[in-house]
Amino acid sequence: QGLHKEALMQFEKIKDTCFQAVYQLGVMYYDGLGTEKDPERGVEYMSKILNSDSPRAGHLKLAAAYNLGRAYYEGCGVKHSTEEAERLWLIAADHGNPKASVKAQSALGMLYSMPVLKDLKKAFFWHSEACHNGNLESQGALGIMYLYGQGIHQDTKAALECLREAAERGNIYAQGHLVEHYYTKKFYSKAAALAKRTTANNDISMLAKRADCHPTYVAKGVAMAAFYLARCLQLGRGIKQDEDAAKKYYSKACHLDPAVAFHLERAANLGRI
Repeated sequence: QGLHKEALMQFEKIKDTCFQAVYQLGVMYYDGLGTEKDPERGVEYMSKILNSDSPRAGHLKLAAAYNLGRAYYEGCGVKHSTEEAERLWLIAADHGNPKASVKAQSALGMLYSMPVLKDLKKAFFWHSEACHNGNLESQGALGIMYLYGQGIHQDTKAALECLREAAERGNIYAQGHLVEHYYTKKFYSKAAALAKRTTANNDISMLAKRADCHPTYVAKGVAMAAFYLARCLQLGRGIKQDEDAAKKYYSKACHLDPAVAFHLERAANLGRI
């Protein structure tokens, strides 16, 4: 935090002559790095870059557009507007250009998966672009879309390739879905082993930062893994039966994501898993 404060002071000194400083100040004020959070000020700095005619601001415009889109989507520093977030992210994504904002490409994939602007073909397109440009979160999302035929024809082979690679790279949501796939296919030992690894770390925030994935989906992935591990422990599938341990993991799943736990519990009660 001390280094952030020092950086903030230096950026403030040169902001009138350096667009990079303006951009950094926008990030720091929006996220509260080295200062109190001031999202309105962060938005002001990002808007200054995006609306500038100076060639010196050119290389920062797409990143600024992504951050402004994030502000509109979160309703932080500006009034919430999904449509404005979409418009700004489309600018930032630049038709899938690998040198553009890959985060914006992934964000569009997520946005078009949501009820408000749901368009799974667009979601698949943008997750594909982001994945090809190295985005880990989109790689996991792409695997899930292939697995369930969302926005694209179902392709289990392509799904597993995406999910396994994403899981190896640290995508916890992908790991959760792999656990589910292994369990469903009755590869109980593989399901239990992967679930045990996935549930080993309880620090959702740290896992999200390390993989640069959204904490909500990290929690969902761990919750899925915890539930299936509990099921394996309860029934002695692929692992030694241990009902006390099963209760612990059922509880963990409920704590991390009640909706996921409820959905899986209902499936278990109906004999589907």
